[in-house]
Amino acid sequence: MLRLARERGAWKAGRLLVGVDEAGRGPLAGPVVAAAVLFPVDVKRLTGIRDSKTLSEAQRDRAAVLIRKKALAIGVGAASVREIDRINIRRATALAMRRALDRLFRLAPAESLSILVDGLPLLEIGLVHEALVDGDAICPSIAAAGIIAKTVRDRLMTSLAVRYDRYHWGTNMGYGTEAHMNALAEFGATPHHRRSFMPVTQLRLGL
Repeated sequence: MLRLARERGAWKAGRLLVGVDEAGRGPLAGPVVAAAVLFPVDVKRLTGIRDSKTLSEAQRDRAAVLIRKKALAIGVGAASVREIDRINIRRATALAMRRALDRLFRLAPAESLSILVDGLPLLEIGLVHEALVDGDAICPSIAAAGIIAKTVRDRLMTSLAVRYDRYHWGTNMGYGTEAHMNALAEFGATPHHRRSFMPVTQLRLGL
């Protein structure tokens, strides 16, 4: 179980900590999804909440249920494939995070919150925040945000896989696996592929 050190630091300062993370920055298809999670002061028993990449699908699903039960507020936001292609993945990630935070602010006053983002600072978010490299492996609030973002995005990609079963999105979630790349080469790109990403661009150009 991750230590609540940064959360306790915020609580001592009379503030609450919002953890922010994303899922889907690297895939060739699908949106990028972000989540913001706010736990109440002195939240307890966050067993099973850690970096989503270290959890199985079943463990993530159980953790997501616990997070939704324990959290004071949760916000989820996304940026579409069109937005990713138009403004680039970095800015689209920031846009998804801002949308997640804006939804969370409807449930909690923004002026009483400290925002902590996984990774490096993203000025494009447009809000004062701190960043923590590998935050999803250190901070429970960020880890929780990563789990929520991942489970939401996985459900979306699994739903899309029913219509686009040739690309195996139900198992690769849009990442460039061999099966996905083979399907791209044979059947071409769908409206859900990121045309600005090099592997998709190369296939479209016949390179």
